[in-house]
This record gives sequence, structure tokens and C-alpha cells, in this order.
Amino acid sequence: MKLFIVIPCYNEEEVLPTTIERMLVLRQQIKSETSAETKLLFVDDGSKDATWQIIHDASAQYDCILGVKLARNRGHQNALWAGMEQCCELCDAMVSIDADLQDDENAIIEMVKKAQTGVDIVYGVRKERKTDTWFKRFTAQAFYRLMKSVDPDIIYNHADFRLMSQRSLRALLSYGERNLFLRGIVRELGFREACVYYDRKAREAGESKYPLRKMLSFSLDGITSFSVAPIKFIALIGLLMTLASIVLVIYYVYQHAIGKTLPGWTSLMVSLWFIGGCLMLSLGTIGVYVGKIYTEVKQRPRYFIDEKVGF
Repeated sequence: MKLFIVIPCYNEEEVLPTTIERMLVLRQQIKSETSAETKLLFVDDGSKDATWQIIHDASAQYDCILGVKLARNRGHQNALWAGMEQCCELCDAMVSIDADLQDDENAIIEMVKKAQTGVDIVYGVRKERKTDTWFKRFTAQAFYRLMKSVDPDIIYNHADFRLMSQRSLRALLSYGERNLFLRGIVRELGFREACVYYDRKAREAGESKYPLRKMLSFSLDGITSFSVAPIKFIALIGLLMTLASIVLVIYYVYQHAIGKTLPGWTSLMVSLWFIGGCLMLSLGTIGVYVGKIYTEVKQRPRYFIDEKVGF
């Protein structure tokens, strides 16, 4: 089996030397336990530090290390997509893992063993998050619960640590959409699946590339790229408001008929502010979907490659 491990990187100069060292050790373990030949493909997502230089030097030193440098930062999902496109026709299977190695790289051995039994997609699933801060753990779990509510097929506590066979990878790459949410798309493929469970580790060095702002943006992308639940929610709000309005009209007409109405503006103003807020929220949600349609119909390239080494 020819195995490629795709590792997206963005400003990872602090942790990358350790990552390369550990992945080289893992490569030997994979060879001894599964007989799979492994190559490491690092994708530099337009880093501003020495990330690409480290990848370039490592590729010159080790034949098993390949590198792709994107012309500019295109985001984690596009960087991962670039790596998958580059290795699809060169491998029998591909594993994606983040450069910080908080996901346990040793779980890849178990993934490969499952793939050798005929499984096409093996998901790496985190058993617990003891090494995360309370805030990181809370926001991550809130994200997965939210995604689970709009798409029950989402695997809880699975990020982008997975193995894919060549045929499942080809199927994934046939998707033409630009608003990528790979965790959702992969579940749509329908090939044989399995899970490998592991404990999440502490980050070796550097800082997380997913602060709160990016996590919120990713959550919004995930929900709106893979679900129309917000649109349905707006329709439900509209229906409830219409029913409430009918009840209020009947009530106020009755009050007027028995002569108990009083001049005033409180109820009017409250109603106007409430309805106005709902309208703005509805328009904003619809605007997000229209913006995604705008992005899709332009069909612009996901990325451009500036440089490649090791191929």
C-alpha cells in the first residue's frame, strides 16, 4: 500500500521541526506493522514565517517528504483540498492530520490496518479533551452539538483527521463546490466506514490557529454550507409571528368592542422593534446564503500553487 499523509501548515515554524521528526518515526512504525510505504506531504497555506523554508529543507534531506506552497493563504479546508488533489493519483490511501499533532499520529497505524481490511474511510474520533482549556473545550463541544442538531450524520468530536482510500478520495474531489465543509461532505460519499478513537494531546509549541473569531466563522460556514436549517427556522418564526398577530388582532378588536381600549404607544413600539429585529435577522440569514451562491456561481479557483518540492 502506498500511503500519503497530508499535513496542512500555516505559520507553524515553532512546532514543525518536532512534527517532522515524529512523523519520520511514525513512518518507520507504519512500515514495520503494516508494510505500507508512506510519504509525507506538507501544504504551506501561505505562511508568513519560516514554515516553507523548513519544509523545503526537510524535502531536500528526506526523499519521503514532499511540499506544496500555496500562493496565498486560502484557509485550512482549501489547503487540505490542495494536498488531496496533489496526492490522489499517487497513493492507495491518504491520511489528513493537522501540523500541531494534537491528534494522536499513532492512531494512523490502526487506520491503515482497518483500510487493509477493505474499509474506505476511517475517522479519527477524540475520546476526550482534557488537554484543552475550559473555553476551548466548551466552544468545541458547543460547535459539535450545534452541527449535530442540523445534520445528524456529523460524527461527534471528529475534525479532519481521517484516512481515505483512493476511490473515496476521487469521489470527494469530484465535488465542485467552493464553500467547503469536508466533515459533512465526506459522510455523504457512502463508502465503507470505521472509526478509530484516541486521546487528544496538548500542543507541542506555537499557538492555535483557530481563535474564537475563526471558530465562529467556521461554525457559520459549516451550518450554511451543509444545511438549510436556518432558512427553515426563519419560516417557523414567520409562521409563529403570523399566528401571534392573528391572536392579538382578535384580542384588540374584542377590547375595542367592549370599550376598554386606551390610547398609547407602548405595545405599538414593542411590536415594531420586535418585528424589525426579526426582519433584519431573516434578511441577514438569507444574505449569507445569497453570498454563498455568489461565491459558487463565479467558480473561481480554490488556490494557486506557488512552488512544489519533492515530487
